[in-house]
Amino acid sequence: MTQPAHAERAHALLGASKADQWINCPPSARIQESIADKQSEYANEGTLAHELSEIMLHRQLLPCNSKQRKQLEKALEKIKANPLYDLEMESSVAEYVDLVAERFMEAKARSVDAVLLLEDRLDFTEWVPDGFGTGDVVIIADGVLEVIDLKYGKGVPVSAFNNPQIRLYGLGAWHGYNYLYGINEVRMTIAQPRLDSVSTDSMAIGDLIEWAESVVKPAAELAFAGEGDFKAGDHCRWCKVKGNCRARADANMEALHYEFKEPALLSLDEIGSILYVAQQLKVWAKDVEDYAFDQAKSGNRIPLWKLVEGRSNRAITDKDQAESALAADGWDLDIISPRSLLGITALEKVIGKKQFGDLLGDLIVKPPGKPVHVPETDKRPELNSLDEDFAGEGDWPETLDSLGELSIPH
Repeated sequence: MTQPAHAERAHALLGASKADQWINCPPSARIQESIADKQSEYANEGTLAHELSEIMLHRQLLPCNSKQRKQLEKALEKIKANPLYDLEMESSVAEYVDLVAERFMEAKARSVDAVLLLEDRLDFTEWVPDGFGTGDVVIIADGVLEVIDLKYGKGVPVSAFNNPQIRLYGLGAWHGYNYLYGINEVRMTIAQPRLDSVSTDSMAIGDLIEWAESVVKPAAELAFAGEGDFKAGDHCRWCKVKGNCRARADANMEALHYEFKEPALLSLDEIGSILYVAQQLKVWAKDVEDYAFDQAKSGNRIPLWKLVEGRSNRAITDKDQAESALAADGWDLDIISPRSLLGITALEKVIGKKQFGDLLGDLIVKPPGKPVHVPETDKRPELNSLDEDFAGEGDWPETLDSLGELSIPH
């Protein structure tokens, strides 16, 4: 395992993982270049799953001496000590490892000298300036090259068909090894075990090169130069500027110009079209919300909007002490739910607000509400910034709770 850890690997400006973006919207690559990636628990979870799969594949499919096996054992122990590791990850990665083992056995059945490569750096700079990526698995046998990519996430289904990322991996692997093995066909597989999904696309090498020359190379040249036209679409999902992109705003505002036709009541066909548009608009609205909230948190005030303290609930600081105080005052355990007290409002109704305050007032806290971004017509006082108004209160989520807090000011 000489490759750098997954989280430490360099990312190319025009990397394979972002290919769907820069192929469809070339200038998006440069405009995102100076914006740092946001680390999320989901991304960290995916990184850990990949590291676990690499260890398991090494142990199961590649020869290891005693020293290497000890190194793998230590690495495995470290992964299992990570809070993100759980039985679901172990089971899902095991399914992926079984798939790779099955494909490798099939390759060995075709050719006894089949080759298995793990976490291999793949270079496709012939078509993409500084273009490279890391292939999870590359298998070569009898003129056929297969690249297999693990997707640990389960939020968005990913298919290998017409997928530019896996195609670029295949292209890079062919470019690196064709002189040794005479590859005629490239198979591309994406495994998403948590969605019980495995998809495989296959292309003759001539077709893959034609796609690279006619689609990838022109788009890559524009993207590297920061030129071309901005274009909105499904590829905006992971773009760092999706919340304030003018091309995306224009595309979504155009969708609002839907002209209702006679008769006065919409037809089912029209409803179907509007529902599709509405789904796109909801996603866009949420992205704009998140961007505005991030800006407000940083002290960049959005005109007509402000940060205010959101609503919060009272909480009992020490339930054991509260139970003791109630019991000492003669209250039965009827007001205590199994293993926990009733809620504060329910206790007030049973005991009476005044007596409740006398008994437990010192144990009740009402923490600051989570900040929300609202129209400036809202009656709540404006926060100066998260750093000043919530110093010491911990990190708050970076997205708004719901669209309910957002309405157009009159």
